[in-house]
Order: sequence, then structure tokens, then C-alpha cells
Amino acid sequence: MTRSIPRLVTTLSALVVAQAAAGQTARFDRFSYDGRSQERVVVAPNAYRNPILSGYYPDPSVTRVGDDYYLVNSSFAHFPGLPIFHSKDLVSWVQIGNAISRPSQLDFTGRAVSQGVFAPDISWHAGVFYIVNTCVECKGNFVITAKDPAGPWSDPIWLPFEGIDPSLYWEGDKAYIVNNRAPNEPPRYDGHRAIWVQEYDWRAGKMVGPSTQIVNGGVDLATKPVWIEGPHLIKHDGFYYLIAAEGGTGDNHSEVVFRSKSLTGPFAPYVGNPILTQRGLAADRPNPVTSAGHAKFVQTQNGDWWATFLATRPYAAERYAIGRETFLLPVTWSNGWPHILAPKTPIPFAAAKPNLPVQPRPTTPVTGDFGYSDMFRGKSLAMQWIGIRTPATPFYTLGTGGLTLHSRAALGDRQGVPAFLGRRQQHHVATITTRVTFVPGTDGARAGLAAVQNDESFLFFGLTRIAGKPVVALYARDKAQSDTLVAAAPVDLSGPVTLTIRADAGEMTFDYQTRAGRRTLKSKFDANLLTTARAGGFVGTIVGPYVYDPAAGTR
Repeated sequence: MTRSIPRLVTTLSALVVAQAAAGQTARFDRFSYDGRSQERVVVAPNAYRNPILSGYYPDPSVTRVGDDYYLVNSSFAHFPGLPIFHSKDLVSWVQIGNAISRPSQLDFTGRAVSQGVFAPDISWHAGVFYIVNTCVECKGNFVITAKDPAGPWSDPIWLPFEGIDPSLYWEGDKAYIVNNRAPNEPPRYDGHRAIWVQEYDWRAGKMVGPSTQIVNGGVDLATKPVWIEGPHLIKHDGFYYLIAAEGGTGDNHSEVVFRSKSLTGPFAPYVGNPILTQRGLAADRPNPVTSAGHAKFVQTQNGDWWATFLATRPYAAERYAIGRETFLLPVTWSNGWPHILAPKTPIPFAAAKPNLPVQPRPTTPVTGDFGYSDMFRGKSLAMQWIGIRTPATPFYTLGTGGLTLHSRAALGDRQGVPAFLGRRQQHHVATITTRVTFVPGTDGARAGLAAVQNDESFLFFGLTRIAGKPVVALYARDKAQSDTLVAAAPVDLSGPVTLTIRADAGEMTFDYQTRAGRRTLKSKFDANLLTTARAGGFVGTIVGPYVYDPAAGTR
């Protein structure tokens, strides 16, 4: 027994020296995820499951090219960003790329996690795909293009108008951009916005002609409607239809519709508005879906209409940590107006599939109960891995030993890019595991799993050093500028350590395993600090490997 102690000390010393020479790194040789939905749903063979994209996939925009469908979501200050999905049947989606994949495209330096790229819109014309988008607090509105939707996408063409949520409408060989801007009068109240339209010269990449306000405030300005946004234009049976979100992206969220004989108005609201909302339903209903809105229509090759939109699945009143998700419902037309869902009708978790060729279940599922594992053995990371803000230089390497992270900024440092790579938590009930090899060389150096909402709201569970001694620890930051130590225990670092987070709605349990066996550091920790209601913002929880060494600086 006594002979093993010098060998252990020698091993630990060698690891510390090696990490110091490399600038304090951590190696992760596996990551696994297993999740299930809190609602139990029976899906018939001819049905699909809502949401069609589980977890933090908000503000969906969909388009069809021939028999193929493409969808893009907001990603804010996460990088790579603007995930692109492909489907043949509107219900089975496979991610094929990220439209923002190069740091040179957009600079998120100093941006809060819920700033960056909001509400993209995807379309196609004359062999080219277009995404028109807003980079909030980073130069404004822009267009990017690609011949292949999987990428690469171009650098941005910046557009000279204010506001958010631009969308392209194509009519013949002409293009128009419709978006949310300030009204053409002093705002009458907080949240008073307007919808404007202007021609876009897609050949020259610039706006032309006059800009026209087509909706002021919303359906009824006298009622002080807030945050008219996410507009899209379509033409159907001789009318121009404008659909838009109204009410803000919370429980009062909705989708409304207007129509006009002219592209520049006047647009009249539908007397049956809203055409989609979950407000007005009993708050204590089981397994509620809330916050529905921000829809976009797509017409299939068979002539049917469908709508993608965002909604949330709280595990308790107004509490969800996995973000706003992508749902799908059919659109029906009656008396010259589109309808998505009748008033006070709950969004179904299962519905009849579109009349389209059946697509096999993706190898990487994005809805229902599923799991996956990543051994980090490829030449590049899977496209679902994201970080926080755009890195000036790479902070990770892949090799035969797995994923190696090189220390950068600390989580919470808004001016920096942390050495953090995460995947979306896509279920409120989930088990997330990694195995890490790391010996902290200084007090405060740490490596392990981080569960992150934003710079002021996150958890760290992993290996660190406190008062010169290695420990496994849980730290929490709850709308704060500094961490709070929740629990810590001595740990044997002579070999890799397996870390497991078990999430169950608003609680998390933290387990670790070393050569000495498996133990629990903290059971049923109150993790409501990761909810949108508590943390604020527009994203969902991202969980994954993280390393930080305070002695190394941000580099």
C-alpha cells in the first residue's frame, strides 16, 4: 500500500507538469446524452410528433425547393450559428450545416448570449438560397447566400434599415423585404412597433425605392398590441397575406394575419385573429404547450399548406430550461383567410402526417425520446456542437485521445470566449455524461461539465483545486457575477473521472465515478436558475465540456 503512494504522487506531478506546459488543458474522451419527454405520447404510424425539433430551436423559417424542405433557426450569440435542416416530409429533419460557420462572417465579441442573430428567414430564387437576418448589437440587418444550403454561406451583405426580423418575399423576378421597425410616429407605449416593406435589388444586394409602413402596432392599435414581429408575406387567390407574431414571445404570444389587394397596403386584419395562440387555456392543464407564435407558411408540392412555429413545454408554471422549440401544424383556408388552430385549442403532441413521401427516421433524432454518444474520434466535431461567441483562434483539438480543450476565458466573461463546447439539452428529463482527464495546476483551475443559459446563469460540475487540494465540485451562478460553491468532495485524479448530470424537470443530481467507484456529490439540486423565467433571454440550456485556468488568462 505504501509503495503505491509515491507512484500516485509521481503520476499526478507528471500530469500537472504536462498540463502546465500545454497551458492547462483537459481531455474528454466521451460524451453521451439520453433524454425523454415529460409527456408520454402514443404516435400512430401515420402521425408525427410535436415538437418536430426538440429543445432550443426557436424562430423557425421554412422553405421548399422542389420536393425538398429546408429550415433554419435562431442561434443568438452561439457559434457556429443558424442551424440548417433538411427534410422530405416536413416531420423528419436532419441538420445539414450551420449558415454562420466562420468567425469572419460575424463578430459576437462582447455580445450577451441572447444578442447576436435573431429570427432568420430562408428562401430560394434562381438557384440560390438566401437568409435575411438581424445581428442584434452587431451591425444590424444582413443577407447571406449559398448555392448549397449545407454551406458554405457567403459573408454578410449589410442592409441600411433599422429593426429586426426581416423576411424576403419573391414575386416573379423581384424581391421585397418586410420587417419590424419603429412606427412612423412617436411610439405610443412600450412595445409599439410597426411592419414595413421595401424592394430589395437582389442582383445588386441593396435596398431600392420607398419604404412603406403597412401595419402600425398590430391588429388593433387602440388595444395597445405589443411586439408585432416575425412578418412574412405570401400571395394567395389574388390577395397579399401578411402573417406576423404579436404579444411578445411569452405566454401572450400569438400569430395574426392581415390581407391586402396591394403589396404596399392598406392591410386589413382578420376579424378572427389570432389564428394561433395558447393564451386563454387553463393554466393547470396537464403537459401544457405555451408561447405559440412566430409562424411561417410553406405550401407542399401537392398544394397543401403547413406552418412551422415556436412554442414551449414548461414543466411547471412558466418554467422551462430547454428553450423555445419548433412545432408544425396544418394550415386550412376558409372564407379567404388562413387558420392554424381554433381558439382555446391545445396544440396536439401528435397529428396526421403531411401527404408526402415517408422519410426514414434520422440517425440523429431531433424529437421524441432519444439518446446519442460522441467518442470524439472524427476529424471534426459534429455540427450540433456549439460554443459561446465567435473564437478568434481555435480552443480545441481532436485526436486519438479524444477532445482536448485549451483554457480561454472564464464562463461569465462577456468580453471573452470560454473553452466550452455544448449540445442542446433537448428534454427536461435527461442524463448527460462525460469522462475527463484533468489535474488542476492552480487553485480555481477547473474542467468538467457546464450547463449554461447565459453569462450570469450557469452550473459547473467537475474537477478543480481548492486550498491546494483536488476536489470534485458543483458551482452555481444564479443571475450573478460570481459563482457559489454548492458542494465539494476529495477526488482521486490518478485516472479519468466520469461525470454525470441527471436532470429531472427543475432538479439535477450530480454523480461522479473514479477508480474508487461511483458516488453522488449532490442530489436533487434546485436547478430553476437555468429556466428562462429566472435567467431571462431567448435561448435554452447548453451542456458540455469546459475547461478554465485562471493562471493562463484568456489568450
